[in-house]
Amino acid sequence: MTDVRPIRQKLHRIRSGAKAPRVLDLFAGCGGFSLGFKRAGYDIAAAVEFDANAAQSHGDNFHIGEWQHAIARDITCTPPTKLAEELRMGDVSLAVDVLIGGPPCQAFARVGRSKLREIAEHPEAFRHDSRARLYIEYLRYVEAFAPLAVVMENVPDMLNHGGHNLAEEIAEVLEAKGYVCTYSLFNAAFYGVPQMRERMLLVAVHREVASDVALPAPTHWIELPQGYVGSRAVALKLLAAKTAGGGRHHYVDAPLPTPDLKGAITTREAIEDLPAIDALTLLKEGVLRRGRKAFDVAVPYNPATQSNYVNTMRSWPGYEGKSAVYDHVIRYLPRDYQIFAGLQPGDQYPEAHKYALKLFDERLAALASKSAKIEEDTEEWHALRASIVPPYDAGKFPNKWRKMEADQPARTLLAHLGKDGYSHIHYDSSQARPISVREAARLQSFPDGFSFAGTMNPAFRQIGNAVPPLLAWRVADTLRQQLTASMSDQDVSAFPIRSRLAT
Repeated sequence: MTDVRPIRQKLHRIRSGAKAPRVLDLFAGCGGFSLGFKRAGYDIAAAVEFDANAAQSHGDNFHIGEWQHAIARDITCTPPTKLAEELRMGDVSLAVDVLIGGPPCQAFARVGRSKLREIAEHPEAFRHDSRARLYIEYLRYVEAFAPLAVVMENVPDMLNHGGHNLAEEIAEVLEAKGYVCTYSLFNAAFYGVPQMRERMLLVAVHREVASDVALPAPTHWIELPQGYVGSRAVALKLLAAKTAGGGRHHYVDAPLPTPDLKGAITTREAIEDLPAIDALTLLKEGVLRRGRKAFDVAVPYNPATQSNYVNTMRSWPGYEGKSAVYDHVIRYLPRDYQIFAGLQPGDQYPEAHKYALKLFDERLAALASKSAKIEEDTEEWHALRASIVPPYDAGKFPNKWRKMEADQPARTLLAHLGKDGYSHIHYDSSQARPISVREAARLQSFPDGFSFAGTMNPAFRQIGNAVPPLLAWRVADTLRQQLTASMSDQDVSAFPIRSRLAT
């Protein structure tokens, strides 16, 4: 059980109105989670991030001029006391009020309930199981910093990762440390993000703070495509089996939107004001070339009518946009721009491959009409085909490409944007291109004044890895209501949902 003395001292500090709640962001990335909490009135005290570009972005956006905050840190080599010393945070147990973050889940499919319980009782046990290292380090930070609340974000598969519910096991460990804990599945589109991004959020508050956990109510409505519904069902499969067997768990259904809410923010609403980039014309003129894409070139906004969402992105407090866009750059994909132009919204790689074959046949026919026929299966024929048709098997890579629909939120942005942009092809066929860095940021709900360190590829990766700031803001705002209200003032019926051990 966590020592309640620092808990009570920090709670008094917040509820007396003296200071804003302080946040420590672990596995922080560039700072999507931090940005949402800052918008809700929290103080971003510190962060731990392993990737150098992402750490630089976090430092640049939250601790301008404080170089020590922009240093990349490996959490496995940075125990809590070392971080507090390096950043001059003072007494570790009193340094922060809320701990947030999203530990990578890929390597921890089989940590095991017994192992996590062992960790809770014996903090050094992580040395015997490297697979559990990052989640265990996260829990060690909880133990050391004694936060009033913990918020963890991850993919839905965390509930069913190789037949293993890691979220439940972490909830049990936190409960043993004195926290009330709930986890659920959220879709970012329900909270004003122009992206159908499904995520697991685990929220825990110390029992000294509240007896229940409040989760944010949706602000927008959309009927999700069947693929998202199916993925959610897979994630919840273990819970259904456990409940059927009489088991208990900490999962609760998040509040669902109703059709009377505002419609979800569409891709068009999110990016229409950004300058058009006619890829085919720029390629022909030699403007688009291979090589590093600078972020310091100013491009004026499109004077199109601004949506409410655009106004939010341009006027976010502390991160207001300037008179022009500086990171509106795209990938150099000379073979594929012409294919992008011929796709219909919603088309994926099979349609793209079919259209590319059509373009190839048309090129062969045009050459034949000019008495320049190329014989099939010759070296020249294969070279021409390779210059037009992508090499991927349409049956093996059906989701590799996708042309966005203008009047729907975008599909989930992934860190893989750092390697290619085919998953998010611009809906405007006249532009015939993948989305730009700034368009990806808009779809993830980063305001225009938020900057990304590094070049194009690292920026895409940071954006794809981030927690959408608008979703983080809604979670942070609901949590702050609990942190600042006295126990007697809390009316749990006013909150959309409460934590419970489901049966």
